Amino acid sequence: MIEVLIVNDSPTAAEFLRRILGSDPEISVAGVARDGLEAVSLAGRRKPDVIAMDVHMPGLNGFEATRRIMETTPVPIVIVSGSSLGGDDMLAFKAVQAGAVACVHAPPGFSAPGHAAQAEELLRTVKAMSEVKVVKRWPGAARNPAAGLSAPGKLPELKPGITQLVAIGASTGGPVVLQSILSRLPAGLSAPIVIVQHMSPGFIESFALWLGESTPLKVSVAADGETALPGRVYVAPDGRHITVDKGAAIRLTDGEPENGMRPAVSRLFRSLVGSFPRNSAGILLTGMGADGALELKALRDAGAVTIAQDRESSLINGMPGAAVKAGAAAYVLSPAGIAAAISALAPAGAKGDNL
Repeated sequence: MIEVLIVNDSPTAAEFLRRILGSDPEISVAGVARDGLEAVSLAGRRKPDVIAMDVHMPGLNGFEATRRIMETTPVPIVIVSGSSLGGDDMLAFKAVQAGAVACVHAPPGFSAPGHAAQAEELLRTVKAMSEVKVVKRWPGAARNPAAGLSAPGKLPELKPGITQLVAIGASTGGPVVLQSILSRLPAGLSAPIVIVQHMSPGFIESFALWLGESTPLKVSVAADGETALPGRVYVAPDGRHITVDKGAAIRLTDGEPENGMRPAVSRLFRSLVGSFPRNSAGILLTGMGADGALELKALRDAGAVTIAQDRESSLINGMPGAAVKAGAAAYVLSPAGIAAAISALAPAGAKGDNL
């Protein structure tokens, strides 16, 4: 049985979440905290398997409560955002930076269109996150993307200037790793970066804005038909596969999910085998499952640079671990090492041949 602590200052909203969570036979509601301070206290006393955390609360908000919990008695925290308006989603990503493992929007009322799908998304996320093994966060990590990151260490010999497109795939744990990587990259990077981040629907726009606060590179949600430009970061939108053709044009499609995902990392990597086989870098970060692992192997076989995040820094070693097992990763690096590798492969000021 998965025990969940609900944190919400609204009795109505808390009861609504209790009814949804209690409808699943694998979930038990361990209690309700009415504010952030009570959440910190109950997390230490009851030690729930998962915390469903609101963000806007009087006194100690969801961000600060998450920070304190992760610095004292770490528990997988799912941010349940009440609205994309009023800055809730941006505050949700600050909580992710503090150690929360996922974000979902609170489902609409029981009779509202879309309730069943969003309630199922909440239940699925809570059950999946209950399996995540979180660790204590050091004070300061919630405020500084580079806090607690190791030095790059010894890097492989990489030939600079040949990489004309960088593709990154990530799932659970990916947002904070992507933030830490992008925060270390220089302005004027000589290649574009295209990202597929598995995420609950409705958060991508805020995710791109949040990433953009930590990097000199311009971050945006990708649009169909636009050209991927050097020094820019493009995030795949909700519910659409993203590919890049030989002219560096971004294509968004509505094909069937792959590995249960749309957008899928596999679709992005596979497109680069045809468009940038020897002039791209494929990078697979933390996450459940194996999306993109086999396609990363195809990229490596085609001559691309391929990198997997190391086990030690991965919240979940599923995707990068599958890549390593498949022989897909030429290099296995920490987030700091990945940032250094990207900077070496596409140095600021260099000019690629194809972009």
